[in-house]
Amino acid sequence: MIDKMKWNDRFNLGVESIDKAHQRLFSIVQKMLRLNDDEKDRQWICEEGIKYFKSYTLKHFADEEAYMQSIHYEGYEAHKRVHDDMKNKTLPALEKDMVESEYSMESVQHFLGICIGWLTGHIMLEDHAITGKISYKWKYELTEETAVLEEVIIKVFKELFGLDLETVSEHYAGEDFGKKVCYRLSYQDQEKKVTQVFFILEERLTLRMISQLVGREITKISKVAVDAANLIAQQFMKRVGVCFDASGLWHLEKTNLITDDQLSQDFGREYPRYSLLFNTGVGYFALCIKNR
Repeated sequence: MIDKMKWNDRFNLGVESIDKAHQRLFSIVQKMLRLNDDEKDRQWICEEGIKYFKSYTLKHFADEEAYMQSIHYEGYEAHKRVHDDMKNKTLPALEKDMVESEYSMESVQHFLGICIGWLTGHIMLEDHAITGKISYKWKYELTEETAVLEEVIIKVFKELFGLDLETVSEHYAGEDFGKKVCYRLSYQDQEKKVTQVFFILEERLTLRMISQLVGREITKISKVAVDAANLIAQQFMKRVGVCFDASGLWHLEKTNLITDDQLSQDFGREYPRYSLLFNTGVGYFALCIKNR
């Protein structure tokens, strides 16, 4: 996980009030990063940090949304949905993760990694789109299909692995939540249209699932573990495809194990149509679907 965070002038939008707020958010997370190694005071640091981060974030969102409305920004509704997802789902879920784990190193890394990734990505992509410097990345409306897919994923995950999922984000943009295993599954429908699915498992969750599969404890990621997780991803998507009524979609062409950099490159071109992040209680899991 990233261990430092520094403000860069390229983050500036040219709107003074917004740029100052972004710098302040960076400084809050930067302070938490510096103090995270302090085992003795970690809980207090995180409690104060997330309290202040949440308070300042909510104020900043309100100010930024007022600015977007004042200039009649056409992407306002979509941008606001990303804000709402962060404040209503992501931050509460991350805070709950830390509290329930008594501020374990893993839960703190989840918070810091996701917040750092969200801040930098959101500023460079969504916020810069406000000024017209780039195009907006979240091009898809959240629909009833998203809610159905989310429900199906939760149901199938419980059936296959006996784990209860809690939604962390409906706008996962590839943020770093620790060591992970990521597969890109490519499907074709009858019209030769390609759909890519990104199946992303935190490493400790991967080991837990494979251990259950083989009936003995697996403690490290090996080629055998990677191949087993690949099969798990394919089987999972078969079940999701059936439940999601996608019988014409799920014709698997190929699967690839991809790196964090490759994932970032894919997300950098265009965000997926569906992009969901979950907490399983023993690690984070993301499933993203992109049409090409």
